[in-house]
Amino acid sequence: MRRAVRALLVAVVVSAALAGTASGQWGRRSGNYTGRFTFVRLRWTTGTFAAPPRSSGVNFWLHEFPRAEQNLMTMVDTLTGIDAENEGSLNLALDDPQLFRYPVAWLWEPGFWIMTDKQADRLREYLFKGGFVIFNDFELEQWENFEAQSRRIVPNARWVRLDRQHPIFNAFFRVQDPEFPHPAVHHLYGLPAQYFGLFEDNDPSRRLMAIANYNTNLAEYWQMAGAGFFPIDQGNEAFKLGINYIVYALTH
Repeated sequence: MRRAVRALLVAVVVSAALAGTASGQWGRRSGNYTGRFTFVRLRWTTGTFAAPPRSSGVNFWLHEFPRAEQNLMTMVDTLTGIDAENEGSLNLALDDPQLFRYPVAWLWEPGFWIMTDKQADRLREYLFKGGFVIFNDFELEQWENFEAQSRRIVPNARWVRLDRQHPIFNAFFRVQDPEFPHPAVHHLYGLPAQYFGLFEDNDPSRRLMAIANYNTNLAEYWQMAGAGFFPIDQGNEAFKLGINYIVYALTH
C-alpha cells in the first residue's frame, strides 16, 4: 500500500512539475468567492510589495511563489475529495476583509515578519473566528521575532512543540516522521525540523489555531517537485504534510 501511495505521489509530482508558471490567476489580490478551497498567501508588509528595511527590499513573503502553491493545489485536487481551486490563488494583506472567506492561510518568513496594530487585530479576529494559519520557512534565532509578533496577535501566546502523535500528522496521510532530515543539498541541512502549535487559550486540549514549521521549509519541496533537485521521499513527505494541514484545518 505504501509503495502504491508513493508511486501515485511521484506521478502527481511529475504532472505538477509540467504545470505552467505564473499567470494572472496566481497571486491575485482579489477575486469572486466561489466556495472552492483557495490557496491564500499573506502579504505581511502593510499592503505593499516591499519588505522591512532590514530585509534589503527582498520580498521574503513571496518565496517559492507561485510554483509551491501550484504544485500543492494540484496534489490536493488530485488526491483528496476537496474541491480545490487549482488554477489560481490569492495574495492578501493581513488586514484584508476578504481573508475571512477563506479558512486557511499561509505566511512565509515570519522571522522577518512585521505587522501594524490593525493587522495584528485582524489576525486575532481571524484565528478566534476559526481561521487556521500556517507559518513556514524560518529558523534559528528568527524564532525571537516570530514569537514577539505572535504575542501581538495573541497576548501570552505559547507555542507547543507537536510530537508525531498529534492528529494533524495523520489527518489524511499517516506521516511516520514529520521531522524528517533535510537532504545535503538543502540550505537548512543539519538543522532539526520542528513543528509548533498555537492552541486556543494556550490549552493543547482545545482547537489548534496555527502551526509553525520551524527549521524547515516545506514549500521549497513543493516548488522543486519533479525537478530532481531533492530526493523523492522527502518531497513526498512534504506534500503529505501540506495536505494534512489543509484536511485537519477543514475538519477541526
